[in-house]
Amino acid sequence: MSGSLLAELVEICGPGAARVARGDDRIAGRHADYVAAPATSHAVSRLLRLAGERGLSVRPRGAGSKADWGVRAPRLDIIIDTARLHGMWDHDGSSAVVAAGTPVGAVQAALARHGRRLALDPPSPGATIGGVLAVNESGPLRHRFGPPAGQVVSVALVDPAGEPVDLAEWESPAAGVITSAVLPVEDLPEAQRWVIRPVSTPTEVSDLTTRLVAQEFALSGVEVDLPATGTGSFAMLLEGSADFVAAGAVRLARELGPLATIRTEAPEWWGSYPFRPSDVALRLRVRSRDLHAVGFVLRDAVGSAVAVRGSVGAGVVHAVLPRGLSPARIGDIITGLEQVLLARRGRAVIVSAPPDMAERIPMARPEDLF
Repeated sequence: MSGSLLAELVEICGPGAARVARGDDRIAGRHADYVAAPATSHAVSRLLRLAGERGLSVRPRGAGSKADWGVRAPRLDIIIDTARLHGMWDHDGSSAVVAAGTPVGAVQAALARHGRRLALDPPSPGATIGGVLAVNESGPLRHRFGPPAGQVVSVALVDPAGEPVDLAEWESPAAGVITSAVLPVEDLPEAQRWVIRPVSTPTEVSDLTTRLVAQEFALSGVEVDLPATGTGSFAMLLEGSADFVAAGAVRLARELGPLATIRTEAPEWWGSYPFRPSDVALRLRVRSRDLHAVGFVLRDAVGSAVAVRGSVGAGVVHAVLPRGLSPARIGDIITGLEQVLLARRGRAVIVSAPPDMAERIPMARPEDLF
């Protein structure tokens, strides 16, 4: 049957576009049997119909930057590689149609030649449009523009039965494979300034965010980087016309005090995750004024300070648990965080963990990321 299945995958995707999986063809630690790379939505439909008829498990993969995120599937027969679903159309107006396998960076580079951009800045290197939408991944620009799920005009996907579906909203992940999306496009800002100040504690960050976000600064991003040890950074991004940004940055720096600096380039940590694939990483949805409470709970549960980084102004940050914690201990930490966050309308989920650990701890489900 294996030879017959591979032949069918090649017939659907074309010569050289389907193969037996290699050792690194894994998603959430689960090794696949085959990899198929369709070039059209019609081919995606045929693949999913074939999988349904054979009772096969399939998962899409873009750049693989978030392959270790979330709960593991019981098994994985076919990876649908979206790399050939590539391109962008109709970007002259207020939106653009982008194929799911197109890297966000490639879209931004193409739009920048026309003085435009997407309001997306996912931290994952090489992230594709489909991957960003699948897990609602956003970076600092979330503060001003909201997450991808809230921006998207429409999403085209193929459902598990192989039927094409167009969704006018993307409020939660739908089963199937995303093939393209219509996303809003905006003019590139004329100028950008980052106003940065050193910070040491979650309480200090909470106080600054609560005080400054309420003022009329029209901020595009409000980020924090608090390492487990040492001094961290609190940074705000202003975008717009040159005069507006220059005046706003001076005013904002004055509000932040004498330690504040104004830069034309982002700090090194800006728009990146604080964790690696070998870490157990948490995504915390928490209002800025409650960040200090979460920080204390984490410190007490772990026994030491925990590194935190993310969009504190938008209420989404990531934390890294120290190495060596047992699955039971990690489960207790999540339970403690959930109890604190429940009354504060927050959420704590584990987004990433090493494969051997991910089998034994409560990983995030796709809907937990929306």
